[in-house]
Amino acid sequence: MPEPLRPRRRLMQPSVIPGFGLAFGYMLTCLGLIVLLPLAALVARASGLGLSGIWEVATDPRVAAALKVSFGISILAALTASTFGFLVAWVLTRYDFPGRRVVDAVVDLPFALPTAVAGIALASLYAPNGLVGAQLAKLGIQAAYTPLGIYIAMVFIGLPFAVRTVQPLIVEIDREIEEASATLGADRLHTLTRVILPPLIPAVLTGFALAFARGVGEYGSIIFIAGNLPYVSEIAPLLIVIKLSEFDYKGACAIAVIMLAISFATLLAINLIQAWSRRRFGYV
Repeated sequence: MPEPLRPRRRLMQPSVIPGFGLAFGYMLTCLGLIVLLPLAALVARASGLGLSGIWEVATDPRVAAALKVSFGISILAALTASTFGFLVAWVLTRYDFPGRRVVDAVVDLPFALPTAVAGIALASLYAPNGLVGAQLAKLGIQAAYTPLGIYIAMVFIGLPFAVRTVQPLIVEIDREIEEASATLGADRLHTLTRVILPPLIPAVLTGFALAFARGVGEYGSIIFIAGNLPYVSEIAPLLIVIKLSEFDYKGACAIAVIMLAISFATLLAINLIQAWSRRRFGYV
């Protein structure tokens, strides 16, 4: 009498990375030592002032003005970088033109360029006697040494993030989808808003978040073009440096903790919107 067939065990392909326990422990160790421990030390140092002391620092007119400049202009610059980043990524992906590889390489220059060099270059270019600044001065616009200069610097450093996060997804979009949409009678605007943009929204939001985070924490490329006038064009990172130069370490840590809390809340909101967009449009 033949033996009953037994179900075969599925052979599991061993993972390239060692088991979950080892990998998870290594991840927690690296994350704790590199990220969580320094942030905990920062919060511990600022806690010496107490909640009332931190609130007093946050409500100081000069600190409040610096935070408003840093976060307000960072949001505007990130929106601009996301918009133009999408257009740049689209052109680099969908069109072939002479010098395309050169333009594609130039997009990454803000990644490799030292921030001080970028700041000096932007200040020289947009100064009242600079190549672009002189033309703007004829129109009554002063870019350098004003909040507009901060905005320009933040767009400059944030644009590569917006381009590189969207570009790979544009490559994956089949052109036949656009042709099918046109065949069904959709115009260009309808095709863009209903066919092209939905799968790109999570990537656009990621680029926005990265550009925003980079802009909030940027220092070197901004101080040369900002003018650094208190209550006008003074950014929060510069105020932290001023506090440190005055040996007010607790005050500097308090400003840093305030920036950390606002940045975390903003990025959390962006991530929630990003997750909602994935569920809304059916993309994972």
